[in-house]
Amino acid sequence: CRDLNGDGHEIGSSWRTTDCNDCSCSRDGIRCCASFAKPVGYDQEKCVSIFNKETCTYKVVEKDDHSKECPVHGWVG
Repeated sequence: CRDLNGDGHEIGSSWRTTDCNDCSCSRDGIRCCASFAKPVGYDQEKCVSIFNKETCTYKVVEKDDHSKECPVHGWVG
């Protein structure tokens, strides 16, 4: 299998892309899906979600004080 960067991958192999997608190679080709869930159901007036590309995770914090996390009532992805 060849990915979008032109890199070859063996059948049966799996990897994580720099865009935080988990991919795998099979005889049918490459399949990729997001390795992270997006937060939903939080106070969007008071809080903001921040994506960390190094850990492929979201953190929801207060807009005025990023040291304070906000409660999240659901995740999708």
